[in-house]
Parts: sequence; structure tokens; C-alpha cells
Amino acid sequence: MKIFNVMVSVDLGAAAADRVQLAAGLAERFGSKLTGVAARPVLGPMPVGDMLEVERVWAIEERLADEQLAAAKTLFEREAGSAHETAWRSTPGHPLAYLAGQARAADVVVVGRQGPADGDPGPMGVPAGALLMEVGRPVLVVPPGIERLSAKRVVVAWKDTREARRAIHDALPFLSRADAVHVAVVGPGADQEGAQDVADYLSGHCVGVTTHLLHKPEIGVADEILRLAAREDADLIVMGAYGHSRLREWVFGGATREVLQTTPICCLMSH
Repeated sequence: MKIFNVMVSVDLGAAAADRVQLAAGLAERFGSKLTGVAARPVLGPMPVGDMLEVERVWAIEERLADEQLAAAKTLFEREAGSAHETAWRSTPGHPLAYLAGQARAADVVVVGRQGPADGDPGPMGVPAGALLMEVGRPVLVVPPGIERLSAKRVVVAWKDTREARRAIHDALPFLSRADAVHVAVVGPGADQEGAQDVADYLSGHCVGVTTHLLHKPEIGVADEILRLAAREDADLIVMGAYGHSRLREWVFGGATREVLQTTPICCLMSH
């Protein structure tokens, strides 16, 4: 399976440059086009009171949006040097909605992790969780400070759900190039989740697989997956996102939420 277009969300946060470098490296490896995408809301005042003042403030906001989009384009062009073909798309508008729409042309969308300690990416940032629910494409979540992804050692978090099946299919371009793939199933019913079928499916795509049935996790599901990834020296996790409703996960907690906020390595998710 070929990756034709790697699309990366560009903002002016501290992690943006590393994220673009990582996406450029993927585009170079897969012979893909790299597309940078940015949007900046124009935050105008309520149209009450002195209309001349309203128009003045609106003009300032429009100029600021144009300046920040131009700065994002400059950042993208500077950090995308290793990609052989690039494209840029931007607009004054809502970043999440714009990226989700532009992703119709993407094979994979690269966004930043936004955990509690990750800093504010500013008004151009796109939250990965909300994007996953709308985009219909695999989303690669990149923690701050990571500028390269080898994906030579990969952990697949498996549960027999539609989301996990889609994630494995979407990840085949990465898995087929990996040196080691570890399929992990966590929970008391781990042997009932069809891990052997998954291993056979991946083997049919020339992927070497080791399965891990973790019947009695000592910690939560997300932490168990992250601990396995650390033990196997993996730099990529593949998993389905929001097997429960997103509202339930954010109210009561869940593996998707925990990984989105805390993963120290890249995570490829599909919903």
C-alpha cells in the first residue's frame, strides 16, 4: 500500500517545527507529497456600539490572521526541506474544520499531542481527539520534541473492534516496513480477541509478528501498552480510537484519552 500524501497540521506552537520535520521525513521515505495545512480564526468583536470601532478591530484581527498564516507557511517551508514535493493550504477560518476538510486528499494526517503539560499551540492548534472523530483518515499523533520516526519497532494495541481493524489496515504501509511488530491484547479476555487471526492477517502481508496476551494487567490498559512499547524499544503505537463514545471516554476515562494525553512516542490512530 502506498502513501501518496502526508498532510501535517502547522501552527506556531513550540512543537510545530519538529512535527513538520517528522512529516517531511515520512514523505521522503515513502516518496510522498508533503502538504502543510493551517487555519487561523478571525476573532471579531460583537457588532454592538460604535460600528467604526467594530470595523477597526475586525481589520486588525484580519491582518493578524494573515500575518500568522504567513509565518506558519514560512515555518513549513523552512522545516520541510527533506520532502521532494510540497504543497501548502491555508485559510482564515476554523483550524479543525479546515484540516478535516483538506484531509480528503491525505493518506495520513500528522498532528501534535496536546497533553496537560504540552503548552498552548495557540489559535491555530488542532486537537487530535476531535480530529479523529471527523477526519475519516488515520491520524499520527506526535509528542513534543520528536522530529524523526523510524517505525522499525511497532506495538499494535489490539481489541476486536471496528476501530482496531481499521487502524491495522491503515497502518500497513508502516507495518510492512517494520523490523518487529508486537500485537498486544490487554485484559482478562485477551485470548478471546482473535489475536492469532490478526497475526495471520499481518503475516499474509509479510509482516513478522509477536503476540502478547496480557490477561492480568498490573496497571491500566493505556499504561500497559505504553510500558510494553518502552520495553520493546518501540517508537510507534498503532491502535483504534474511541471504541466507546468519545463523550464517555472524556467523562469516565479510557485508553484513547490516556494515550492522546500521555504517549511519549508517536501513535497512529484510526476511528
